[in-house]
Amino acid sequence: MEMNDEEQLHRRSGQHHHHHRKHTVRNVIIGIIIAVIVAVLGYAAYFYFSAKNAIDSSYKSAGETQSAKTVVDAHKPLSILLLGADTGAFGRNYQGRTDTMIIATINPSTKQTTLISIPRDTMAQLVGAEKFDYERINAAYEVGGSKVALKSVSALLNVPLQYYVTINMGGMEKIVNAVGGVDITPTLTFTYEGYTFTKGEKMHFDGKKALAYSRMRYDDPNGDYGRQTRQREVITSIIKAAVSTRTLTNFQDVLTQVSKNMTTNLAFDDMVSIFSKYRGYAETIKSDHLQGVNAMWGAAMIQIPSTTELQRVSDSLRSEMGLEKATLDNQATRQNKLNIANGFSFTSGNSSQQFTVFQPNNDTEQWTKSSN
Repeated sequence: MEMNDEEQLHRRSGQHHHHHRKHTVRNVIIGIIIAVIVAVLGYAAYFYFSAKNAIDSSYKSAGETQSAKTVVDAHKPLSILLLGADTGAFGRNYQGRTDTMIIATINPSTKQTTLISIPRDTMAQLVGAEKFDYERINAAYEVGGSKVALKSVSALLNVPLQYYVTINMGGMEKIVNAVGGVDITPTLTFTYEGYTFTKGEKMHFDGKKALAYSRMRYDDPNGDYGRQTRQREVITSIIKAAVSTRTLTNFQDVLTQVSKNMTTNLAFDDMVSIFSKYRGYAETIKSDHLQGVNAMWGAAMIQIPSTTELQRVSDSLRSEMGLEKATLDNQATRQNKLNIANGFSFTSGNSSQQFTVFQPNNDTEQWTKSSN
C-alpha cells in the first residue's frame, strides 16, 4: 500500500528524531568519558607536579657522574646510602650527626635488596673534610653534610657510592604514617618513650611508635648493634609496605609529605624510575652489618672493625654491585696495622684498650683533633 506525502514526511521526521536522539546519547556518553579522562589526567598531573616540585626542593647534588635513572634503565645494580639524622623531632633543628647509616643495594640480577648497617661509632677517615680527620663516622654529616658522609663510607669499604637519601627523625615518622604504618614482630621486650614492645608479639606501628622502637639503645643487650637491627626491621617493613599494593600516585604522595624532612641527590624522575622498575626486588631483603670491637679513643667509646671484617663487607658489597673484589688498602687498614704493631688486639675482648690514631704521613706520631 502506498503512503501519501504526509505519511512519508511523518516517517522521515520520526527517523530523523530517532537518529538525533541516538546522536545525543552518544555525544553525552563521549562527553562523560572525556570529562572522566580529563579529571583523571588532571588528578595525576596534580600529584605528579606537586611531588616533583617537593622533591626538587630537597635535591642537593653530591657530584654524581650519572643519574640513577640511567643505572635503572641499564638494568644494573643500584646502591644508595641511607642516612638518618638525629634531628627533626624533639625540638632538634641543628645539623646533627647520623645515628643511622645503611647501604641499600638493589640487584636486578639476584632479584633482591641488601641492607648493610655501618655502626655510628665506627672510626674512619672523614673524606672531604678541610683537613685530615679520623674519628667516628657519624661525625661526617656534621663536618660536611651528606656529601662527606657519602665519600667517607665509600672510602672505608672501597665501594663507588654515588647516591644518598638523608632523612631526619621527623621524616621517618611521616614516612611510616604515609605508608599506613608498619607491622613488626619485636625480638626484644622493652619500654621506651611511653611505648611497650613485647618480644614475639606482632604489632602495628604508627610513625611515633616506629621511631621509638628504632631509637632505643641503652636497654638493648646488643647496644647499638641491636638498635641497627631494629632500624633495618623498620626500613624493611617500610619498603615492603610502600611497594606492595600502592600505586605511583601513592608513592608520589609519600614523597610530597616527607620532602621537607629529606635531602637527596636522587631527582624526581630517578625515584619514579626506581619505584616503577625495581620495586619487585624489594620482596627479598637481606640484612647485614659491619661488626667492630669495643675500644677507647681517649675518653670516647668507639668501634673498630678489623681489616678482615672490613674486607668481608667490602667483598659482599662489591659482589652485590656487580664489581670484582679488591683488596682493601686505605686509611682504616693502615691504622689497624699500626695499632696491632703497638699491641692492640681484636680478639682480647678488652673494651678498655686504647686505639691510637696516627698522623696521615707519620707511622709513629699520634694524631688528635687538636693536631689540626
